[in-house]
Amino acid sequence: MTHHIAKDIDPQETREWLAALANVQERDGEERIQFLLAELAKQAKIAVSTGVTPYINTISHEDQPTYPGNMLLERTIRNAIRWNAIAMVLRAGKNTNVGGHIASFTSAVMLYEVGQNHFWRGQEDDHLGDLVFFQGHSSPGMYARAYLEGRLNEEQLDHYRQEVDGKGISSYPHPWLMPNFWQFPTVSMGLGPMMAIYQARFMKYMEDRGFLPENDRKVWCFCGDGEMDEPESRGALATAGREHLDNLIFVINCNLQRLDGPVRGNGKIVQELEAEFHGCGWEVIKVLWGSGWDKLFAKDKDGLLQKRMTEVLDGDYQTIRAKDSQYLRDFFFNTPELKELIADWTDEDLWALRRGGHDVEKVYAAYHRAVRSDKPVVILAQTVKGFGMGEAGEGQNIAHQAKKMTLEQLRHYRERFEIDVSDDIVEEVGFVKLEEGSEAYNYLHERRKALNGYVPTRRETSEALEIPDLSAFDAVLKGSGEGREISTTMAFVRVLNTLMKDKNIGSRIVPIVPDESRTFGMEGMFRQYSIWNQKGQQYVPQDQGQLMYYREDKKGQILQEGINEAGGICDFIAAGTAYSVHNQPMVPFYIYYSMFGFQRFGDFAWAAADQRCRGFLVGGTAGRTTLNGEGLQHEDGHSLIQAGLIPNCMPYDPTYGYELAVVVQDGLRRMYTEQEDIFYYLTVMNENYYQPAMPEREGIEEEILKGLYSLKISEKNSELRVQLMGSGTILNEVVEAAALLESDWGVAADVWSATSFTLLARDGMEVERYNRLNPMQTPKKSFIAQQLEDHTGPVIVATDYIRAYGEQVRAYLPEGCRMTVLGTDGFGRSDTRAKLREFFEVNRYYIVLAALKSLADSGKIEAQKVADAIAKYDIVDNGFALYR
Repeated sequence: MTHHIAKDIDPQETREWLAALANVQERDGEERIQFLLAELAKQAKIAVSTGVTPYINTISHEDQPTYPGNMLLERTIRNAIRWNAIAMVLRAGKNTNVGGHIASFTSAVMLYEVGQNHFWRGQEDDHLGDLVFFQGHSSPGMYARAYLEGRLNEEQLDHYRQEVDGKGISSYPHPWLMPNFWQFPTVSMGLGPMMAIYQARFMKYMEDRGFLPENDRKVWCFCGDGEMDEPESRGALATAGREHLDNLIFVINCNLQRLDGPVRGNGKIVQELEAEFHGCGWEVIKVLWGSGWDKLFAKDKDGLLQKRMTEVLDGDYQTIRAKDSQYLRDFFFNTPELKELIADWTDEDLWALRRGGHDVEKVYAAYHRAVRSDKPVVILAQTVKGFGMGEAGEGQNIAHQAKKMTLEQLRHYRERFEIDVSDDIVEEVGFVKLEEGSEAYNYLHERRKALNGYVPTRRETSEALEIPDLSAFDAVLKGSGEGREISTTMAFVRVLNTLMKDKNIGSRIVPIVPDESRTFGMEGMFRQYSIWNQKGQQYVPQDQGQLMYYREDKKGQILQEGINEAGGICDFIAAGTAYSVHNQPMVPFYIYYSMFGFQRFGDFAWAAADQRCRGFLVGGTAGRTTLNGEGLQHEDGHSLIQAGLIPNCMPYDPTYGYELAVVVQDGLRRMYTEQEDIFYYLTVMNENYYQPAMPEREGIEEEILKGLYSLKISEKNSELRVQLMGSGTILNEVVEAAALLESDWGVAADVWSATSFTLLARDGMEVERYNRLNPMQTPKKSFIAQQLEDHTGPVIVATDYIRAYGEQVRAYLPEGCRMTVLGTDGFGRSDTRAKLREFFEVNRYYIVLAALKSLADSGKIEAQKVADAIAKYDIVDNGFALYR
């Protein structure tokens, strides 16, 4: 949108209108003003404002607060950080090929340093600290500052991106790799903004529930204007406005460039973002022009400079900074009136004009206002990508990939910022330190001491929780009772209810659901625990007269995200990292349709792992054949494979409630007593069947946790024997197949419950590695090989998941053991469970067939018996294709 600002022909009338508007605002509030403006717009037949203001700073020069810092000392510190950040990347590139990024931090130095010197609180002196999501590509700047602070040493900087030998530091913010430094992983672009919103929201939840006192802590999220194109970056902006997250501040570095070129070459990204954030209820603060422009604004009585700033496109702004002062003079000041504004300006004066994001006073003014706002705030700070790099990348399309600078370019950089670096250091691209005891050195540490310590810093542990004994879940351990059938989802709800009633950890349980509580049988929790809402429940629920009515409450315990799985996983991350962020361990249980889990929020799940999140992900209605009638887009046959891709995720596919209880209780112990940085993925199903009691056998709990235990060892005396394995609902088919093998074919069939093929495979890999590296030691055996050691015959595996899930263990079976895997590869479809299991060839008859074929291939029976089984069970070959 282009704004033409006309000359004020009647200032007195203008003042009267403004005074009347102020009077209405004071007397009747914002809604009355909005009504009057809308009526005026109708009368004048003009469009109502879209929330986009002129392309100038939101805070005028006259409204700027006095800068409280020592600008000279801060400049000295800033210059040392600038230099060391570049030196890190250049040295890494010189000694290795690991690369690095320069341009992002050079454009954002001021945005970070104003925060470090005046706003961001650390975690010392009993302060919990502000939360800062640093932009990933600017990490060299954070390392450069930590080096000056004495928190990192020269060897670490000199091993940037070289971590394997234990000396180096991470390429980007990685809490997993630098657990006492980085708080949040952010370089998977787009995730940081959404995670920041939900961290700010969860902080409100913690306050409302009494785990945190009301406080003035802020969540700061730094991201780029190009990053805002990621759907996740903007996906929860309305949530922040709707939830009145006045503890949230976004700082968007608007250098107008993506990784390959301009963000909106033909448009204006700042104006686009302003309209969207404003429409979502945020306060928008634009920091576009540095202090040098204030003199020109003062001379521009007719608003022509402002008009020109608005009409110039982003692609042109980029080009200007990649050219020179003459180009700026000719292109930007392109009318006689504009040229008159700079008639007495030298080329040096003109080129010294800076964008707002490079001006310490402008940035401070924006931050000063932001921390006092009663809304979420976005600061749109205009900068130049590669600022100061000159021909090495300033304002150029190649800036993001620039990781090298010539000696001449380094000298130019030194002179550009008047950095106190000797020729020798420039030539060797050495690091610089502040002299201990110098004014700058003392100032650096005094500012951080005044702000409660250094940022970023991460807390690794919190208090250990007292976890209930396994016996607390007796109602589940004892099974469903003779003649009664329930689903594992209902068993899970019983486990959850038991935990929420526990005197030690009950209040710390955080149930999270998208919008499927009734599907999962959790509606009974609405009345007892209620859904958290900052405003409480200001309406009368439709089902108020019912026993299990829909209840929201300011102190509610349940987080319900609506139809929003990404929001749910961000809740999970916020709750699962509360032990670190707030020094308060919380226990999230996020239950959702398993199909809409990892394949939808997979990148967030990886971020949760990197962030050392703890808790339980629960995939409901899991399995490709258990969800009657729902079809291709609802039936999950692969989430366990996706969960297994995350190294510190513990995936389980329990069949029975007691298995679930054992896993949950031990998971609580590992995560909240031992404080292991792991999280769990549990599948639960909506199919009702008989739930047996847990077998009373020594060591069974350990076997369940390791992934495999014997459910039934056949007593049939037969030379023909097979080992049948299953998990989830298909284990029930395995049990029935074992009975058919014995009754119809005289084959003894042992039945094994495989609670986690993934954990069996991980164990196998560890054993395999040990044996490879210890050739002179007695070879170890994998757990699955140990379990099968005294059990003969081929192994048949059947699950409700794709074959790759069961295939993981093939390499770790006893030597010479034959294995057949059945699974549900391909697309799902609508039908009954029985028809689907027939279609995917995982029902009892196909398990029997696989066992007989394996015995035939081993020479134990004639092939005719296999053919007889095909005829007996009316098995028809309908063909097979993954995409059928």
